[in-house]
Amino acid sequence: MFNKDTLKNEVILITGGGSGLGLSMAKKFAELGADIAICGRTEKKLITATETLKEFGTEVRWYSVDVREYDSTGNMINQIIKDFGKLTGLVNNAAGNFLSASEDLTPGGFKAVVDIVLHGSFNCTHHFGNYLIKKKEKGNILNIVTTYAEDAGSAFVLPSACSKAGVLAMTRSLAYEWGTYGIRLNAIAPGPFPTEGAWTRLFPTRKFEKKYLEKIPAGRYGEHEELANLAAFLLSDMAPYITGECVTIDGGEKLSGGQFNFIDSIMSRGKLKMAFKMLRMKK
Repeated sequence: MFNKDTLKNEVILITGGGSGLGLSMAKKFAELGADIAICGRTEKKLITATETLKEFGTEVRWYSVDVREYDSTGNMINQIIKDFGKLTGLVNNAAGNFLSASEDLTPGGFKAVVDIVLHGSFNCTHHFGNYLIKKKEKGNILNIVTTYAEDAGSAFVLPSACSKAGVLAMTRSLAYEWGTYGIRLNAIAPGPFPTEGAWTRLFPTRKFEKKYLEKIPAGRYGEHEELANLAAFLLSDMAPYITGECVTIDGGEKLSGGQFNFIDSIMSRGKLKMAFKMLRMKK
């Protein structure tokens, strides 16, 4: 379906692009001809990722930024446009999440996730959207949400559930409002795709992981290439009439209900809280 020129002449920014699914998407976009900008807070990751991405022969640059800061995000967008001459696509991928009984959440813990996921996505989207509108250019915005953003919510990840639901609402609201400018906004709702960051925060034991796998009708976890292919399609000229959509890619896992609701059946609430606390102490 794709060829090496599918995303040629595109300049795409991937937030949280230094590792995990963000880096996997960046690789696919570069493979298909796009110039790549990645951003994050850890320079070492960004430098290593950039060297990997250069193998595809397109221009690649990295930017150290905290997407929670509106002005810093705007400065980054302006610098990317100066460096590349333009910016045509944005993938809001940066995220944060952790397991916690909701009664044990601190205001700071709740705010930390909301600031990265919801405020960070708004900050990048707002600056990029205004750039496109001012220049009268078309563009694409892709938001990475979750399977629990729309219907069921999810126990034990309340800050993420609230944040991702907000990002999905933003996706659809702006898809309508900015459609007149030729700006498309879509979302992908991934189920479980193994990454080092997510697995260490969300799967405290092998028992947890095994029970989770049993929830997936396809009987396996997702492969990064599968999500990257979907992201490339939605950002490409092959999907010009798709906007305001959220595509779930989870092997059917969503059909079993809230993503982490099953945890309550594994052990007592007291033991769960102890397991959650141990996970936080490992960070």
